[in-house]
Amino acid sequence: MKMRSFIIATGFLIAATHLVCAAEQNIATLRNAPLDYTPKAPRMTPQYNKDLRQVRNYPEQPPLIPHKSEHYQIDMRINQCLGCHRRTAVGQSQAPMLSITHFMDRDGQFLASVSPRRYFCNQCHVSQHETEPLVGNTFVDIDSLLLKTK
Repeated sequence: MKMRSFIIATGFLIAATHLVCAAEQNIATLRNAPLDYTPKAPRMTPQYNKDLRQVRNYPEQPPLIPHKSEHYQIDMRINQCLGCHRRTAVGQSQAPMLSITHFMDRDGQFLASVSPRRYFCNQCHVSQHETEPLVGNTFVDIDSLLLKTK
């Protein structure tokens, strides 16, 4: 009986939230359009493709992908990133080798191959697009912040 009451209460909460949101006409969005209007999608901007390592903004930030990767196959059977970034390929490709952390399981034990937790590269590593930001950004990297405190 408690579960049924919970489900009914949750339904009412969802319905009330929907009504409040629908009644609000001036909701700020990045789209600059009413919520019930679907504008034409903007053209995709070109991916950054200069093969130069980019500066990281904070410690432990995953490196950004400095080249096009939009058509790379990464699935259960194939990971095209490993074609250049695996340990045995970096001599020829001159790409940086995977971090040793990519060979560790969740208990910190080292594995002979890439950990399944680290196999899907684009979960953490992203390509950049040559575009202007949609919103302003006041981010200050750690080095600049440390210089201000001295």
